[in-house]
Amino acid sequence: MHAVAVLALDKVIPFDLATPIEVFTRTRLPDGRAAYRLRICGATATVDAGAFTLQPPWGLSALAEADTILLPGCADPAAPIPEEVLDALRLAAANGTRIASICSGAFILAATGLLDGHRATTHWLGTALLAARYPRIQVDPDVLYVDNGQFLTSAGAAAGLDLCLHLIRRDHGSAVAADAARLSVMPLEREGGQAQFIVHDQPPTPRGSVLEPVLRWMEDNSAKDLTLDDIATRAGMSTRTLNRRFREQTGSTPLQWLLRTRIRQAQYLLETTSHPVDRIATQAGFGSPTAFRDRFKRVVGTSPNTYRAAFAPGVHARDSLTIRPGPR
Repeated sequence: MHAVAVLALDKVIPFDLATPIEVFTRTRLPDGRAAYRLRICGATATVDAGAFTLQPPWGLSALAEADTILLPGCADPAAPIPEEVLDALRLAAANGTRIASICSGAFILAATGLLDGHRATTHWLGTALLAARYPRIQVDPDVLYVDNGQFLTSAGAAAGLDLCLHLIRRDHGSAVAADAARLSVMPLEREGGQAQFIVHDQPPTPRGSVLEPVLRWMEDNSAKDLTLDDIATRAGMSTRTLNRRFREQTGSTPLQWLLRTRIRQAQYLLETTSHPVDRIATQAGFGSPTAFRDRFKRVVGTSPNTYRAAFAPGVHARDSLTIRPGPR
């Protein structure tokens, strides 16, 4: 039986901890036998889990006996990791153990050095910090999980469930994984990446800058067919000067800044109205529904229909996505 160890450290996030426990303990092989043996391990006798205190039945020595180790996230990803924990993980990895992280658990795995030179992800709120602290890791903020073979990382919260189902499929095939997914009321594969969960705020307006008036005008008129010449005329600058000022003060070009404004307006309309997607494309200032869908997919990471299905419960547009149950 495949042995899974879930490592619970102080300030462990209860959701991250519970996800592998629920998924792996409920997974069954075609003949009904349990597919996994699961152990909860800790570096200390008691673990502070925020709302409750946990007493892990096993210590760090149990990690050496596991086929897979799961690292749930902790509330403070920047907190130092005890050296004995890092040593235990490195030893397990040297013996071929598969190690996977959920959410900010990527920071624990990164601290071992085992992710150096590899691609990885974490919750989108922590991707910049992970990249800054561990520059040898190729941080990808736009995916639900990354599989490097022996080392795997996942994004926040529900992406841990995606990762667990992926591990089951690797271990026992699609049929067993599909059954586990049905028990979790979860699709075996989800479209898009975590980019669809990132809030794309209105581009910031630099207060007191020479661009502030034109930026506000662009926000108010983003649905119109604005050209670079239109924006330059409004700003009273040449297009060359306008581009330079935008780079200096926003880190973007005028048209890129305008695009972000339109995308956020489209997100708002998808979340709050039942307007057809074609109408939203026009309302947000896109030249055609096809161009809108293509641009939205590139920026947000998923289609307008899928975004609406995820973020606008109760909104039923005639252009919205229909989800049908798969074969059983």
